[in-house]
Amino acid sequence: MSGIANLDIKQLRVLHFLLIEHNVSKVAAQMGISQQAVSDQLKKLRHTFNDRLFVRKSNGLIPTPYALSLQNDVANIIAQVEKLVAPKEFDPGSISEVFTICATDYAQSVILPNLLAKLRSQAPNLKVIVRDIEIDNLSQLLDSAEIDLVLSFPSFVPSKYPKHVLYTETHQCVVSKTHPKAEHRWTMEEIASHPQLIISPKRANLVGSADTFFKSHGLKRNIVMTVPFFAAAAECIASTDVIALLPSKLLPNDNLKVLNCQLNLPTFDVITAWHQRSDQDPLNRWIRKQVSALYDPENAAT
Repeated sequence: MSGIANLDIKQLRVLHFLLIEHNVSKVAAQMGISQQAVSDQLKKLRHTFNDRLFVRKSNGLIPTPYALSLQNDVANIIAQVEKLVAPKEFDPGSISEVFTICATDYAQSVILPNLLAKLRSQAPNLKVIVRDIEIDNLSQLLDSAEIDLVLSFPSFVPSKYPKHVLYTETHQCVVSKTHPKAEHRWTMEEIASHPQLIISPKRANLVGSADTFFKSHGLKRNIVMTVPFFAAAAECIASTDVIALLPSKLLPNDNLKVLNCQLNLPTFDVITAWHQRSDQDPLNRWIRKQVSALYDPENAAT
C-alpha cells in the first residue's frame, strides 16, 4: 500500500460511487466529471490500495473481494465528511457558551437592558459577560478573542473591523429642572456662553465632540466640567447650573429639562463591531441579529 498520503476525498467519493453503481459513466454523470477523470482516479486508488478493486466486464465493473470489504468503511467516511460540511442548525435554547460584550456606558444604559432580556428569554443557558469599553486596548482585546462583540460609536473602533450601524442618534440640550432658566427659550449664543458639562470617555480633557459645530458658527463653548461616563452626567447636571448635550435615548430624565432651543446639532451613529473571524460564527451572528432587530425588526443584520 502506498499510504494515506496519496488518498484524498475525491478518490474516496469515486470509490464510494463505483461500489454503488459498478459503472464508470454513471459515476461520472453523478459526480459531474468526465469518464476519463473517473478512470484516472481509479488508477490512483488501485495504486494506493495495491488491489485491482474492480474488474471490467461487458456491462460495467465487478468489485473485487477487497473492494467489497472497504464498502461500509468508505460509506461511513463519506457520510461523516458530508455531515462535517453540512450547514449547522443553530438552536439558541441549547447554547451554554460564554459570550463577552464590550460596551460604552451609553450602550450599557440604552441597548443592553432590552438585549439581555431577549437573550435570557431565547438562550437561557447562555452566559454573558459585559465589560466597559477600553478604547486604547480594543484591538488587542478583539484580536485575542477576549471580547466577542462591541457596542460603541464608530470613532472608538479601528476601521479594520466589520461594523453594522444600529441607528443614528441625536443630541438634546438639557439643564436641571430646578435651573432658573429651565423654561427660557435659548439662543445658540446663550448656550455656547453658558457653563457646560461634557462627557469625555476617550480622553480626560475639556474638549467636546460638538466643539467643531459651535466653532463653525463662530462660537466657543464655555466648558467648565467633564465626566467620563454618561451615567454620572445626569446627576451632575441635576445638581448644578450647567448645560449639557445628552443623547436623546438617555432621555427623558425626571431630574432634567430639555431646553427650548433651535440647535441643529450633528448626529452620530451607534454600531456593533466584531472580529473578522466571527463573521460566520453562528452564535455571534445570532446575537448581532438580536441587537439589530431591536432597532430594525424587518431588516435585521444576519
